Amino acid sequence: MQELQERHPGHPPLSLSVNLSHKQFFHPDLFAQVQEALSLSGLDPGRLGLEITEGVILRGAQVTARRLARLKGMGVQLYLDDFGKGYSSLNYLHRFPVDILKIDRSFIARIEEEKSNLAIVEAIVKLAHQLGMRVVAEGVETPSQLAQLRGFDCEYGQGTLFSDPLPGAEARSLLVSKLAGSPPA
Repeated sequence: MQELQERHPGHPPLSLSVNLSHKQFFHPDLFAQVQEALSLSGLDPGRLGLEITEGVILRGAQVTARRLARLKGMGVQLYLDDFGKGYSSLNYLHRFPVDILKIDRSFIARIEEEKSNLAIVEAIVKLAHQLGMRVVAEGVETPSQLAQLRGFDCEYGQGTLFSDPLPGAEARSLLVSKLAGSPPA
């Protein structure tokens, strides 16, 4: 990611997000591993997002809070992944230093079915914004879904509307082609 950024300096900064499992998040060497990865790559810590699920947060809130605060102190971004997948606890949203809330794809898949589903997504986006978080909608598959999410000021989307999942080399090629074809910021 850092190499691509250096090759295309006039473009908006690129970010990389990494999913952390429960085991990885609570591993004693997590902080050293993150610091080493940042040092070796030269990536700005603010361009690295570490994604954890609600399940991780709900297992030992005090320990989780300390670990999240330490990661935040390193300058990385923290994402709460799969929000609403089954563990949703609004009580935890304001207690942890989360930068981005990722709405689970199951909510996005249903926004075209009923107005109540759309209202739930809108409420999640508004709540996240009121708590100072940005929002990623997972599983965006149709232009209609994208339009509705944009209407709620949802900042980011991910899903097959943008690209199918790609192996590393193909993802890199896609990024390079997008950077080469787009005007600098």
